[in-house]
Amino acid sequence: MQHQVMGYDRSATMFSPDGHILQVEYAEKTVRLGSASIGIKTKDGVVIIADKGYKDELIVPESADKIYEIDEHIMASAAGILSDARILINQTRIIAQQHKVTYDSPIDVESVIREISDIKQQYTQHPGVRPFGVALMIAGKNGAECKLYTSDITGNYFEYNAIAIGENDEKIKEELRREYRKTMTTKEAIKLGVDIFKRILGAKFDIQRFNIAHIDNQEGKLKKLNKEEISMYK
Repeated sequence: MQHQVMGYDRSATMFSPDGHILQVEYAEKTVRLGSASIGIKTKDGVVIIADKGYKDELIVPESADKIYEIDEHIMASAAGILSDARILINQTRIIAQQHKVTYDSPIDVESVIREISDIKQQYTQHPGVRPFGVALMIAGKNGAECKLYTSDITGNYFEYNAIAIGENDEKIKEELRREYRKTMTTKEAIKLGVDIFKRILGAKFDIQRFNIAHIDNQEGKLKKLNKEEISMYK
């Protein structure tokens, strides 16, 4: 409260006396208000299970997907302000296509997450702008294997074997630490992700709330599960 009175939360470029950028911390709280996504790296590839959250019944379900294609070998999900995510996703799609045209080869996954993180970091350093209120999860095939990354509000990014972003992310990560195994198959990883959401959401759980997609090490191409395939995991 004292920091608010003194105005340290009015700028994304002003440090408080105890070394915090309050606008960044507020943006991190916004991320945790968004519905969660789980990413799991498997022996076969990589999987993302994304909760779309409650949507009005009048909305066409396909227009509210939370797993985005960046290139045919890279996918993304987000938690927080999804309109912020759309801007970053569109920018990285352009970068991926430019790389393909220039070098006649697909862009690697770390280059994508680095570009996103660089943009996000800039928005914590310039006056007159606010930080992006979104965390992004990027997964895709990189050489012979698949990779999984997340980027936070500040522009930091890390590679993971399994990770969650959004609402209840700490609870979900505790479940992943307890149950994740590097030898899991794609189907086992999807079942694990869905089971974790069942425990976390309780009575609110509805399998139709979810998008599920995976990329295999062999084919290296994004595949989204349809309603019937998702229903098998309920």
